[in-house]
Amino acid sequence: MKRIAVIREAASTARDIGALVVGNIGFPSRELHAVDDRPDNFYMLGSMGLASSIGLGIALAQPERRVIALDGDGSVLMNMGSLATIANQQPENYLLVIIDNGSYGSTGDQPTATSQKTDLARVAKGAGVQNVHMIDTLTDVHRLMEQVSSGVIVIKVEPGNADVPVIHLCPADIMERFMAQCARPFP
Repeated sequence: MKRIAVIREAASTARDIGALVVGNIGFPSRELHAVDDRPDNFYMLGSMGLASSIGLGIALAQPERRVIALDGDGSVLMNMGSLATIANQQPENYLLVIIDNGSYGSTGDQPTATSQKTDLARVAKGAGVQNVHMIDTLTDVHRLMEQVSSGVIVIKVEPGNADVPVIHLCPADIMERFMAQCARPFP
């Protein structure tokens, strides 16, 4: 299974449940933009390792909204402290989806520690996250994202990037349209 298939399924489910989405730096954000560009998506164009922290901050600031961060194994490895913070804050509206392809996809597919011995689901549990799932099918992606509103889902996928264009929005435009979505009343 490729990352873009997971992103497509996650984006569709996020749209169905009215969730705000934070996309991981580089190709994952480009893939999210290509499959379902909407103002409810925040595309990380810099700051590797911070999608999980940004998603957490949004969830804490917007407790009435579901928030989903689509992150990568390389980024989570860079900022593993976010797992401890997520565990200790325990927002009921925040779901961190880690798409683990065992590589740094945006910089040339160099292997990450998850391609060897590191298991991010076990790391999340060790950090204190109560609700952790490890899956490897698209059916499970849709089912869990509908049923689980908080915690961590780790999805194993094959390495590789989809051939998608660069995001045509500048960072200021991404931020402004996303902030407008966050400010609007939510049913």
